[in-house]
Amino acid sequence: MFPIVRLVKDMLIANRMEPLDLTETHISTHICWPWDLDIWLELNNGRAMTLYDLGRTMLAQRTGLGKAILARRWAMTMAGSTVRFRRRIRGFEKFEARSRTICWDDKFTYLEQSMWKKNGECASHVMFRAAVTNESGIVPPSEVLREMGYENAISPPMPEWLADWCAADAKRPWPPMQDKIESPAKEKLV
Repeated sequence: MFPIVRLVKDMLIANRMEPLDLTETHISTHICWPWDLDIWLELNNGRAMTLYDLGRTMLAQRTGLGKAILARRWAMTMAGSTVRFRRRIRGFEKFEARSRTICWDDKFTYLEQSMWKKNGECASHVMFRAAVTNESGIVPPSEVLREMGYENAISPPMPEWLADWCAADAKRPWPPMQDKIESPAKEKLV
């Protein structure tokens, strides 16, 4: 279930925070509650992704993207992601989530998010390729930025590791060729 109470709380908190520039980092603090746990008593990977959703929502709110989307009746969608989990977040453990825009191209905006434990260790890191859409399809980031008041914004350079991910993802077949993958022969039941 989507954490509506957390969403409302975070929106109220973000509303009282200073606005952010396009590539500044939004930081939110969280506690891993019992309903966030998996059977190993650590933050469930699905719930981690939901908390990342909340971080992106607050980032959009603080940068002015949220207002632009509402004004034009646009929507925001995720077009790709890659995630690394490296450290466990246990029940009742406090941690912070960091969200920022890295860069953009002619179609997508690239967002980086991470969760950090109180001891300074990074627990997880996720990279998202996001798009703003309307009834015709993808809205170019240049148009979105104009609506946000950034008439001539220039994207920071795309890091090499991110460009490598984009190149690798472009080689992935779409739609998936599930029916063309040969499976091992099944033994006949007697």
